[in-house]
Parts: sequence; structure tokens; C-alpha cells
Amino acid sequence: MSELVFASSDSHKAYTISFMVKQKKIRKIAPRIYSTNLDEQPEEIIRRNILEILGSLYPGAVLSHRSAFEFKPTSTSQIFVTHSYRKKIGLPGITINFLKGKGPIQGDNKMFGELYVSSKERAFLENLQITKKVGPDSKSLSLPEIEEKLDDIASVHGEEGLNQLRDSARKAAKLLNMQEEFERLNKMIGAILSTKPSNILKSPLAISRATGVPFDRHRIQVFEILFNYLHNKEFHSIPENNNSVKSFRNFAFFEAYFSNYIEGTVFEVEEAKKIVDTGVPLESRGEDSHDILGTYQIVSDRNEMSRIPSDPDEFLSVLTTRHAILLSSRKSKSPGRFKGKNNRAGNTHFVDFKLVRGTLRQGFEFYNALKSPFARAAYMMFLVSEVHPFEDGNGRIARVMMNAELVSKQETKIIIPTVYRDDYLLTLKRLTNRKDPVAYIDMLSKARQFSARLSFESYENLYRYLEEHNAFYEPDQERHLRVD
Repeated sequence: MSELVFASSDSHKAYTISFMVKQKKIRKIAPRIYSTNLDEQPEEIIRRNILEILGSLYPGAVLSHRSAFEFKPTSTSQIFVTHSYRKKIGLPGITINFLKGKGPIQGDNKMFGELYVSSKERAFLENLQITKKVGPDSKSLSLPEIEEKLDDIASVHGEEGLNQLRDSARKAAKLLNMQEEFERLNKMIGAILSTKPSNILKSPLAISRATGVPFDRHRIQVFEILFNYLHNKEFHSIPENNNSVKSFRNFAFFEAYFSNYIEGTVFEVEEAKKIVDTGVPLESRGEDSHDILGTYQIVSDRNEMSRIPSDPDEFLSVLTTRHAILLSSRKSKSPGRFKGKNNRAGNTHFVDFKLVRGTLRQGFEFYNALKSPFARAAYMMFLVSEVHPFEDGNGRIARVMMNAELVSKQETKIIIPTVYRDDYLLTLKRLTNRKDPVAYIDMLSKARQFSARLSFESYENLYRYLEEHNAFYEPDQERHLRVD
């Protein structure tokens, strides 16, 4: 049986309902509404089934205004429906706001019996109606929220998508007598497409698109979560111990070696050391050899690694300059230039190539507000990794940018050894998908503690220490990074 049973004017059905109530097979939870669920509170049952309730008890009603976008009650338990009358009906846990207006029109979608849902173009017009209420009690979304929904359309479907929406809204406006609302929508779309003045826009997202630097707002939300966590947490200082030229370069070699190994550029340590010492690539692996050399060239240069950006323009410049060095031998991968097509890793789709500059610039603002060197390093590494701004070399350049933050403040750099690769990649993915920064920061803190012990004038002693602490093992070899 369905979780809900509705009152009926049919005498036979009414008798059956009455009998089932007496038998305690169902119970009344609201006027004309019964439920077979005898355990949960009526509020929970009604909220979960509100669309079915609307379709059964109010045939021909149109889920409209903000509810046509949200498909659920607001935080103050309001839901909005267009019908043939204006009225408020209180049910346990929900207030149904009936707004007098035109019934279903062409393009509206039917669902849950006789309930309709406003088409996208109708919903935009409805949400642009003038209203005195604001916040979750308002029938309309705020102007920035409406602009962000338009920006979503532009991100996925481009200019053509917004123009199609505008054409459909023009037709709907005539049927609904919403010409004023259409003019507001028309100006908003024109501003986003830069065909009308952009000073009417309220959302930073829409403004950025209108000015030619659109960004990925979903990524910005993740960056804000990471920023808030880092901003509200204290991190102790770990001074750099590799202060001599020799020890700094020994560290830099293994930094470059492990950073490339993570990305699949696999060499024996002896091979990589010979490439770095001689500056001569292996004949059979020229490009891979240059990847090691390019990474080492950056991370072994204390002056370069002491350079950090002070504004968004400098940030983009430092990032592209270092990438040009990193992938100097891979001309087909556009070294020093942001990607011209989208990229992904498995099921993770990175920032759309058209949104790279804007997302990096917006993300930089959070970075700039952080003070702790470790917090800035952790944020910077995730920012670059998450945007994935280049066709190739994104992980390596992200780790370079992270360690530059630490070198600039004389803090210990961080190595991600081979055995720790899965921990590193999985916590990055967890932050992306679950918006959980805790595991990521814990992982990076552990790598930092390990790296702080790598202070050796002797290359051989450093190699031996890494070997004794399982650094070179593959993650699937049932070994763990020893931090003691």
C-alpha cells in the first residue's frame, strides 16, 4: 500500500478508510490525509510526500515560483502553488501558499497525479514578480539566486541556451500577462551576455560572466569550505632545516622524483639522479626525462621558490611561468598556457576550460585572506589541483605552488612519497566530492611531519632514511609511511 491514503466522496472508499482506521491499519495525520505509517511524526510524512498530496488534493494546481526550482519547502516550511484562488493552508510541518493565477500552460510539466510544475521559462517570470517579503518566506528567489541560475544555463548551453530561454519566456509572458516580468528577465539575460548594461546585476557570478571572466560557483563553494576550516584552525610553525645549498638540493631532488612518480613518470631513483646530475635526458625517454629536469629546475631554485603572488594577476603569471618551465619539452601539451579543452580524471570533471581564469581569480581571494604559511600552502595546492587549469602537469604544478608558500616563509617543504600516494589522492577526492576538508588537512599534516625529518647533507643518508621509512613502496604493497 502507499504510505498515504486520501479521503474520498465515494461511499465505499469512505467506509473502507473508516474501517481501516478502527482496525488501526491507518491513522489520520491531517485533514483528508491518512497514512499507513504508524511510527513517524506526521510532519515528517507530510514533508516527504508533499508533492503527492498536492497532486491528489488540489488537481490542476501548479507548483510555481521558487518551489518550481526547489521542489521542496523552504527553511521556514513554505511551499508555493498557483491555483484558482489565494489562500494559505497549514498542514503539520508545512504551509501551502496558494497564489491566484493562471493554471497549466503549454510547457508546464505534469507529475504526481494532477499536479503541474511551472516550466523553466514560466518559473523565471514568476520569480521576477515584485514581492515585499524576502528570504525563505518569500515566494521568489533573490535576484542573485536568479542570476546564478541563468549563469548555470550559460555555462552548460552557452549564449544559445539563454537566447532559447528568452524566446520561450516571451511566449509564456503573453499567456500569463507577465510582460513587466519578461522585460526584467530580458535585461538580466542581456546584461549577462554583455548586450545590455551590466550594472543591473547583483550576483558576483553573473557580473563576472558579463565582464568576461566567468567562474565555477560550485568549486568556489568548496574553496570557501576549505578556507573556513583553515581560517579557524591553528597550525604550528615547522622551520626549514635544509638551509645549506647541498641539503636544499638533496631535498629538491626527491621532491621532484616523487612528484613525477605520483603522476606516472616512473624512473628508478638511480636513473632520475643521473638525469638531474648530468642534465642529459635518457635517450629512450626524452620527454619523461625533461619532466624530471623541469620540476627539479624549479624546486631546487630557492629564489624562484621564494616567489609568491600578491594579487590575482601575479598569481596567473607565476602559475603559467612555472608551468612553461615544468613542461618545456612537451610542446603538444601547451606549456605555460591554460587548457583549451576540458579534462577529467576518472569520474571527476575539472573546471570547464572557459571558467579557468575566473575560478582561479575568485579562489585567490580566499587564499589572500589566510595568514598561516601551512594554511596558505594547503589551500593553494588544492586550488590549483581542483581547477586543473592546464592540459597536463596539474598535480606537479599544484605541489610546486604549495611548497613555494612554505619556502617563502622559511618553513619546511612537503614531499608526498610513493607509499603515501593513495592517501593523498583519496583525501583530495573526498574534499571535492564530500566537501570534507578534515581528512585532506590531516593527510597533509602527516606528510609535513615526515618531511620535516628529511634534513641531510648526504644524499646517501637521505636515500637510506627514505628507504627505511617505506617511502618508495607502492601503496598496494601493504606498507605504510613511517613517521617517527
